[in-house]
Amino acid sequence: MPLDAVCLQAVVEELRPKLLGTRIDKVQQPAKDQVILTGRAGRLLLNAGAGAPRIQLTGQLRDNPAEPPMFCMLLRKHLTGARFTAIQQPPLERLVRLELDSTDDFGRPGRRTLVLEAMGRRSNLILLDEEGRIIDCLRRVDADMSAARQVLPGLYYEPPASVGRLPLTEETEEGFREKLRTADPERQIDTFLLDTYFGISPLVARELAFRAAGETDRRLFSLGAEGEDRLWAEFQSVVEVIRDSRFTPVCLLREGKPWDFSYLPIRQYGSGAGLVTYDSFSALMDDLYEARERQERIRQRGADLIRTATTARDRLRRKLAQQEKDHAATQEREQLRICGDLITANLYRMERGQSRLETENYYDPEGGKITIPLDPLLTPQQNAAKYYKRYTKAKTAEKYLREQMAIARRDLTYLESVLAEIAAAETEQDFNDIRRELRDAGFLRSQGKGKKEQLKAARPREFRTTTGFRVLVGRNNRQNDKLTLKDADRRDVWLHTQKIHGSHVILCTEGREADADTIVEAAKIAAWFSQARESGNVPVDYTAVRNVKKPAGARPGMVIYPTYQTVNVTPDGALVERLRVK
Repeated sequence: MPLDAVCLQAVVEELRPKLLGTRIDKVQQPAKDQVILTGRAGRLLLNAGAGAPRIQLTGQLRDNPAEPPMFCMLLRKHLTGARFTAIQQPPLERLVRLELDSTDDFGRPGRRTLVLEAMGRRSNLILLDEEGRIIDCLRRVDADMSAARQVLPGLYYEPPASVGRLPLTEETEEGFREKLRTADPERQIDTFLLDTYFGISPLVARELAFRAAGETDRRLFSLGAEGEDRLWAEFQSVVEVIRDSRFTPVCLLREGKPWDFSYLPIRQYGSGAGLVTYDSFSALMDDLYEARERQERIRQRGADLIRTATTARDRLRRKLAQQEKDHAATQEREQLRICGDLITANLYRMERGQSRLETENYYDPEGGKITIPLDPLLTPQQNAAKYYKRYTKAKTAEKYLREQMAIARRDLTYLESVLAEIAAAETEQDFNDIRRELRDAGFLRSQGKGKKEQLKAARPREFRTTTGFRVLVGRNNRQNDKLTLKDADRRDVWLHTQKIHGSHVILCTEGREADADTIVEAAKIAAWFSQARESGNVPVDYTAVRNVKKPAGARPGMVIYPTYQTVNVTPDGALVERLRVK
């Protein structure tokens, strides 16, 4: 769900004591819609994206572009070294004002205001001067985009217009019951609440309907006098939570994964959704949005790579299917040779112009008859030669097709591994490395004299086991090769999911003996960085690095290991994050 006004109020009250008086040391813009202000309090994330606008302290590390965007450079100029003096939210508005004391290049004091409008697709991040004029904003809105409200540098900032509904915190019992009496009795309870009151979200409206009537889709006429009393009581309990700031960060789980959140316990889903209470809204939103943002980054940054790899993979599948069909046809070539032999044996009684030859098949143990089709335009000798030629061609084709099918299967396996790499990619450099790998493999065309790529490859992911062993995880196939075949010590332990695409994992032993618990932790890391991330009881092979070899002509990342042991583990994302070296 988007961050509603009440949840935003809860977050603001959570942030206020942590941020006030602290200084901004660093300004970053890791994504088009995200700005991070780093200081003593931590990393403050301001997200103005349409899908997940919010403000929070984040523990997640985000990759920054090689060249900061212009808006980031502007924020650095005005906000680096500034101190938070106030964090304000207009009552039940999805808007936060960060007031900051700053100094200019000459040391003169000044004031800046950073406004986050967390309003879905109209979300924005706006920087104001001390007079309330717009210095610049993340999204400029001109008269062609909105005749009612422009957001442009140089204009005085005007907050979004009010929606005109009554804020739920200002409602009285008399007014509430009067609105119920005059409302259409056929309307659903949650729709009535959403259309009548300002500051209530669809999730909370359904929750109030469920608590008052036992179902989320009940209509007003079904309430009765007792139902009205229950609805008012539940409505008033939510108002008291808001007024007293008694917010509870509650996350809803579906199939064990964060799915939605609220500021009060949600009962409407029953056993259909799990419920987890967090210590803070910031920690809750980190967990909720981490997977979503990762998928969005993959969709945006890796869209062309996914399209290229998927198209090549599908083309190879069709090609392989045709090759297998042609190979099956070559297995019937012995019949062609037999036909040639039988024509040759019967030349003495054949004449030109025959369309078929009926004769005994002396290759048949039962001595049956056979009918051989002939080309009437050819002589008997030419028909026999034609069958022999087809036999030789099929024999040669079988060998060629076997080789081509082996290459196609190799490339198909390689492309599947690349798709797994793209799904596990975390940074812009990861995508650049995969793009270069596909280009070197011939699956992606060169960009010619266009913008040069960053040639510096990303470092492997690094982890530290509970017992202190270092674990390295390759980010792509070329890095897998380098990590396993060049960088790793021959005594280190190599791990990989069994017959499942995934990263090469190196457990650096430094000559020591790794215990069983360490092997299991490293295996869980290997399972997490594989296509079996969402599975359970994943088999992971492990062996000494010296046992891992690369076949001649194999694609990047493809190795063989004749000697190994196997351990079955369940991927554990929480363990992986705990062991990650940041």
